[in-house]
Parts: sequence; structure tokens; C-alpha cells
Amino acid sequence: MSCLQLDAEALYVNLLGGVRQLLQGRDPQSVALVGVWSGGAWLAERLCADLQLPIAHGVISSALHRDDFSSRGMSTASDHTRLPFEVQGRHIVLVDDVLYTGRTTRAVLNELYDFGRPASVVLAVLVDRGGRELPIEPAYSAARVALSGPQRLCLARDAQGHFSFDLRNE
Repeated sequence: MSCLQLDAEALYVNLLGGVRQLLQGRDPQSVALVGVWSGGAWLAERLCADLQLPIAHGVISSALHRDDFSSRGMSTASDHTRLPFEVQGRHIVLVDDVLYTGRTTRAVLNELYDFGRPASVVLAVLVDRGGRELPIEPAYSAARVALSGPQRLCLARDAQGHFSFDLRNE
């Protein structure tokens, strides 16, 4: 599938169905969605509303646990972590927009465990672009695409909350 043909709204519908399956059989009071800042947070917010979950979604930042400060620089995004529920013993669905190397996922898992030990954590992503550097795989991905190394796929959200993709060359 070519990146230019990716329909973010159609993939969101696919992701919604996949997350619904991941939550099947779970007590809604024991589950929470946590979106990775920023695209994953947008997805988690909309998923939480569409699934009518009783617990507000959380937002988590990877800034404090990144292992690539030398190339990315220090981020001030650490204040974006907001978990309005008890993490301890909860089933967490970690939501991200694009999974690539796995380093962001590793960093947010470290951040999440700073708040307690969840009963379980599963990863759901809108797009898996491959290229893993760590042994991290999503429990659900709405699409898998191949991009060249310098290309970056970014989720965008308009004022009405509709999603689209922006393909950038770095």
C-alpha cells in the first residue's frame, strides 16, 4: 500500500474495530486507553468516546525515558503525561499513531511503570511501518506499510477532529 493512498479515517475505523476486539471480555472498569503524545493521544481520545468507555483516556509522553537525546535533543513534553486513573492492576491499551523502531514504545512503557504496575499492557497502532530495532510488536495494527528510512509518516488532525497523514522527508 502506498503512503499517499493511506486513508487515515478508514484506518481509524479499522483500529476502532481492533481495539473493540482487544477489549472483548474485559470489565470496562478495569480497562484504560493511554495514547502516546501526540498522535496516539488524539486516537485514544476519539476511541474512548466512540467505545463509550467509563474511564477517561490517558496521555503519556516518552520525553523522560528517551535513549536518543543526542540526536533529538531534550524535549519539554514530559508535562504531557496525564493518567487520570490508577495504573496499578489496570488493563492498559497503549495507542500510538505510527510504530517504527519501537524506541518510543519502550520509553512510554518505562514512563507508564513509573505510575504503577498494570495487570497487562497491549499495543494498538494505526500504522506499523516496520523497521524495528527492539522486540516490540503491536497486538493490533490497522495497516502495515514500508517506507524508506528518511521518510516520516505523521498523523494530522483538523479542527473537526478528522485524521489525515502527512508524509515528510527528513
